Amino acid sequence: MRKAEHWKDYELLDCSSGERLERWGDIILVRPDPQVIWKTPKTDRRWFAPDARYHRSKTGGGAWETRGKLPAAWQVGYRDLTFNIKPMGFKHTGLFPEQAVNWDLLMQTVRDADRPLKVLNLFAYTGGATIAALKAGASVVHVDASKGMVQWARENAKASGVDDRPVRWIVDDCIKFVQREQRRGNTYDIIIMDPPSYGRGPGGEVWKLEDEVYHFVEECAGLLHDDARMVFINSYTAGLSPSVMEYILSAVVQARFGGTVSSSEIGLPVAQTGRVLPCGATAIWEAGC
Repeated sequence: MRKAEHWKDYELLDCSSGERLERWGDIILVRPDPQVIWKTPKTDRRWFAPDARYHRSKTGGGAWETRGKLPAAWQVGYRDLTFNIKPMGFKHTGLFPEQAVNWDLLMQTVRDADRPLKVLNLFAYTGGATIAALKAGASVVHVDASKGMVQWARENAKASGVDDRPVRWIVDDCIKFVQREQRRGNTYDIIIMDPPSYGRGPGGEVWKLEDEVYHFVEECAGLLHDDARMVFINSYTAGLSPSVMEYILSAVVQARFGGTVSSSEIGLPVAQTGRVLPCGATAIWEAGC
């Protein structure tokens, strides 16, 4: 498992009984996590007096219970990147800290390249990978269907001092955007995708990741430059294992461009136990040397 172990402003303090105890800067949060099925003792006193705890509702969704005054937003840093954190509905904070392990690889690839690289970030959310790529010196096209998430990503770019870098902020359906880019003849050196497990398109189309991901990777492969460098697929869907994603990249991208494909779970070290909490998976195609 690849683990994001270089954080200073984020820490997974402990996890037990379906919850995480986390430190985001100076703020302590308790959030639900379905992966945490063990019931180890909660010996850290912060479990019982967090700044906020997210309670799930039996009818769906949930709500934050706050203790004292929780900021509406605050910032955390990772290396030389800065992100705005905001408690959201359905337990989220606007950042997946385990993705830092992928940001590191992305930034190193961009910096090691012998030319400026062009990155396409699909289902780009609040822009963690976008900000990392811009900081490393790439140009980026950032695409997400949510106007609010794209605005949040722009705020993160400003906080990180990269809002003046070459970036296009696109609010659009990712599938339709990729198809239009094919017709326009545009190509990219790195493609990152973090598709949802389930969703609906603007016309009510149903997206189920297991059913759609192979065809979507095929579409994206048509946007790769002849000298492309990397493709990332991230997944939080239990039914899409790292090996399945690796197989897809091997069949679609490696068969055409050569190079290597790898996959693994990604996770966060747990301060209390020294173990690692699995937080999803990534498959990566990299061009040959």
